Amino acid sequence: MAAWRAGFQSLNSGATVNYDSVGSGGGRTQFLAGGVAFAGTDAALSTDELAKAKTLCGTDPVELPVYISPIVVIFNLPGITKLQMAPATIAKIFDDKITNWNDPAIAADNPGVALPNLAITTVHRSDDSGTTKNFTDYLSKAAASSWSYGAVSTWASKTGEGANGTTGVVSTVQSGSGAIGYADASKAGSLGTVAIKVGSAYVPFSADAAAKVVDISPRDTTRAATDIVVTLDRTTTEAGDYPMVLVSYVVACPKYSDPKVAPLVHGFLAYIVSEAGQNAAASAAGSAPLSAALRTDATKAVGTIGAS
Repeated sequence: MAAWRAGFQSLNSGATVNYDSVGSGGGRTQFLAGGVAFAGTDAALSTDELAKAKTLCGTDPVELPVYISPIVVIFNLPGITKLQMAPATIAKIFDDKITNWNDPAIAADNPGVALPNLAITTVHRSDDSGTTKNFTDYLSKAAASSWSYGAVSTWASKTGEGANGTTGVVSTVQSGSGAIGYADASKAGSLGTVAIKVGSAYVPFSADAAAKVVDISPRDTTRAATDIVVTLDRTTTEAGDYPMVLVSYVVACPKYSDPKVAPLVHGFLAYIVSEAGQNAAASAAGSAPLSAALRTDATKAVGTIGAS
C-alpha cells in the first residue's frame, strides 16, 4: 500500500491517499460503517458483510483482487533456517498436539536435520485477521483430519500466544527461541521458513508458486460482475504450486455522493490494478502481479466507479 500511495501521488500532483493499516477486520468494519472511502482486506466480504455493503453503496460493491502473496510459516530455531512440513504437521503444531521440536512427525518431514529438544511456542494473530482466515482455510482443507477449528478470522484455539498484527507476530517469533507463527511472506525477514508438502514434494514459498494457485482457482460465480473473488484451491497437488496463499482485496462503492471523492477512488484503484501498480507492489513487497485476465476484469470493474 505504501508503494501504491507513493506511485499514485507521484503521478497525480496534489492528490493525497491516507491509509491506516488496522487489520482486515478493522478495515471492513470501517468501510461498512461508512467511515472510509475504500478498504483493504486479506479476506473477501462474507455473505453478511456483502449485504451490508449493498445497503451502504445502494448496489453491489466493487471488490477487486489486488495483491497475491504466499503466507509463510516462520520459526526461530538456533542454527536452522529451513524446514519442511506436511499440512497435518503444521495443523497439529498450531493445535498444540505437537509440542516439541524433536517430535517424530517433524523429524519424518526433515530427515537428517538435528532438531533440538525444545518446547514449541505457537504465535497467532490476536486481532480479526484476513491472514488468519487464509491460514486456517488452508489447514481446514489441506489437513482436514488434523484441524478442527475451520476457517476463521479470529483465532479459535485457546493455546499459544496472541500478537496484534503481522508486525506483532513477527516480533514475538523473533524474540522467542522455539517460537513458530505465520505471516505474509513479505514480512518473514531473517526468520526460518517452512516449505509445505504439496503432493509428494515440498514446495518453498515464492510469489510465482502462489500465483500458480490463483491462476488455477475458479472465481466465485455467485457474485456480481464487479465483485471479483477467487475461490482458492488449497488441495492442489500440481508440481510447484504453493496453496498457502492469500489474495488481498480492495472494496469500494461504485458511486459516491461527494464528486471530489469518486474520481480519486477511481484513479487510485485504476493505478493499483494497472501493470505499473502491480509491478510497484511486486518490487516493494515481493507479491505476484495479477494475471492479464484478472487485471483486465479488475480494470473493467474499476471503470464503474464515479459520482452519483
